[in-house]
Amino acid sequence: MAKAPPSRSLTSLILLLSTAAVFLSLPAVISAIGVNYGTLGNLPPPTQVANFIKTQTSIDSVKIFDVNPDILRAFAGTGISVVVTVPNVDIPALANGVQARRWVSANILPFHPQTKIKYISVGNEILLTGDNNMINNLLPAMRNLNNALVRAGVRDVKVTTAHSLNIIAYDLTGAPSSGRFRAGWDKGILAPILAYHRRTKSPFMVNPYPYFGFDPKNVNFAIFRTPYKAVRDPFTRHVYTNMFDALMDSTYSAMKALGYGDVNIVVGETGWPSACDAPWCSPANAAWFNLNIIKRAQGQGTPLMPKRRFETYIFGLFNEEGKPGPTAERNWGLFRADFSPVYDVGLLRNGQGGGGRPALPAPSTAGGKWCVARSGASDKQLQDNINWVCGQGGVDCKPIQAGGSCFNPSSVRTHASFVMNAYFQSHGRSDGSCNFSGTGMVVGNNPSNGACKF
Repeated sequence: MAKAPPSRSLTSLILLLSTAAVFLSLPAVISAIGVNYGTLGNLPPPTQVANFIKTQTSIDSVKIFDVNPDILRAFAGTGISVVVTVPNVDIPALANGVQARRWVSANILPFHPQTKIKYISVGNEILLTGDNNMINNLLPAMRNLNNALVRAGVRDVKVTTAHSLNIIAYDLTGAPSSGRFRAGWDKGILAPILAYHRRTKSPFMVNPYPYFGFDPKNVNFAIFRTPYKAVRDPFTRHVYTNMFDALMDSTYSAMKALGYGDVNIVVGETGWPSACDAPWCSPANAAWFNLNIIKRAQGQGTPLMPKRRFETYIFGLFNEEGKPGPTAERNWGLFRADFSPVYDVGLLRNGQGGGGRPALPAPSTAGGKWCVARSGASDKQLQDNINWVCGQGGVDCKPIQAGGSCFNPSSVRTHASFVMNAYFQSHGRSDGSCNFSGTGMVVGNNPSNGACKF
């Protein structure tokens, strides 16, 4: 995962302002999507993870950051595709054909096809490292591994490498249609890599993270929320309602400028943390971001790539408590180590994964705990809570609608308290499910009022 934004963020892009709106409407059934499976923390063993993914989710592929044999064995016979990663430090050695054949013999042939290895990613974000030895040997290593697979009779495993979007040089206009690869990397490094992808029919893998490099004054543009400051491309006149589409179209434009717009793009990593050291991280924001990412994986496309389907790997499967660094690094997961969801984006089976509104148990008021709006929360923050809970939180919001038992008194604060509490009650009454980016608080007094029962 990239730890820094591109040298020029899309801040300049935001100077071209117009207004638009975006509304998320997921299909009735979410088709499968991939996740990044990191292992830094006290996490369950791979056999349990593989069984959970197969039996409890609609996730159909995982991406790992090594070639851990325990993980590869655990996914054997599950039908779940696996993307493996060559450690960065191994790349120079694989520029030697003999070493590449040995690597395939040791790390692929013992497991495939029982384990459905789909891609080999040769390193991760190599250009970002600035290590010329790895950069210069990246394409030779990719070619050698592909040749080794073909020589071994393995033709259904493709070789690629994942790129941070620091490969894009954003110009002063910030227009996605004018996106170009950085000078020095474009024709010398990326054009030959793209030519390799076209020849081998393998995908160009990128890691677009709006979280790295967004404008703090326009957070909603980064997470698909309204209201936001939209962006109009002055050359195509396309209006961009979110940063992800702008990043993807900048990448496509850079590829097309080199003559490789036809090469397939795979999203190797993207996501949004549910907690960090800033107010824009919350389970609600992370859920909203990933719900929209899933929508794009269904084939919604972007302004320059309409209806194009992006194979996508969300980052990540688990909150990884063992990761160093700021709070966000440990809070990218869809699930906790006990397999409970940090938030639900409709990927769970058994009635919870059928769409954007998962089936939840009826609210319980046992235990003397309720969730209400915090006194310092603004109406805008509380309205955002209502929008999210009623749109994707799996809560019946009819009581706060006109004629409902909790419509009166008709105020944002009372309506927000009702839906926040309904979400809190249906999610085990854990304090974390009442956080709402610091706008909720747990109380011991029942806030029910007349016919409005909390």
